[in-house]
Amino acid sequence: MRFGETKSTMTKLDELLDPTLVSSLDRLDLMSRKMLQGRMQGERRSRRRGQGMDFADFRPYAAGDDLRFVDWNIYGRLDRLFLKMFLEEEDLGLVIAVDGSASMDSGTPNKFDVARRIAMALGYVGLVNQHRVTLSLLQEGRANSLVGLRGRRRTCEAASWLIAQKANGTTGFDSACRSLASARLGRGMVIVIGDYLLREGYESGLRALAARGWDVFALQILSPQELNPRQDNESIDVRLVDSENKSEVEITLTAAVVHDQRRRLEKYNSTLRQTCLKLGVRQMTIDSALDYQKFLLESLRSQGLLK
Repeated sequence: MRFGETKSTMTKLDELLDPTLVSSLDRLDLMSRKMLQGRMQGERRSRRRGQGMDFADFRPYAAGDDLRFVDWNIYGRLDRLFLKMFLEEEDLGLVIAVDGSASMDSGTPNKFDVARRIAMALGYVGLVNQHRVTLSLLQEGRANSLVGLRGRRRTCEAASWLIAQKANGTTGFDSACRSLASARLGRGMVIVIGDYLLREGYESGLRALAARGWDVFALQILSPQELNPRQDNESIDVRLVDSENKSEVEITLTAAVVHDQRRRLEKYNSTLRQTCLKLGVRQMTIDSALDYQKFLLESLRSQGLLK
């Protein structure tokens, strides 16, 4: 058990993350492509000049400035007042949003379970590095959020919240993202985890998040059954039921139908990648059957999301 952690904290965390993974996550931090301005001094170096510890430059004194930062040596030489300026340390806001629609509650391994584990892992990295962490469930056009988390001691609360969430109904992705974008969450990174298999699309929602100045990362999780559907030599009749609107359709599953489905999915995902590129959003597609621990420790580091 690490300093500051209780038995209760680790019990809840262990339900989502393997203890060996947690130890590895302790050595990581988040990386943003943007220099972001936080609300309080934290552990992220900013180019904004303020009252941090590292000297940056001088500027002439102006009425109302704090006299504690006047360089009296320069005043003695030039008989003019100059203020010392410093690089200021700032915290990073981290928002992790998970698609809570019924389509996520499918696949083997279950997509929603994998999404929650990844959300907890990223949230843990944010918490132990003293960033401001918000967890959010995108469901029925709303963003139901747990906000204001900071510090290792909040990991139990974060884990309990994620464990309690259920996937059902629809996402209402665009409306949910606009709701999230309008919340007073400061600036930082937002990671949106879901399958992105949305009738209504996703571009408007992602654009709303990017427009807020956040560094946005779209993580698409698909099950092995979606990526590689069953393909037998014999044709079989199946009834497909939409998990969200319960509509049904009967089809004869043949090798040609399976091939066409794969082609359509590849085209759909190609459009998702191009849309994200246009919006300045980083994007990855993963299989829910992947080794998510390796994904966190290797793939996300190679993508520049973790360091």
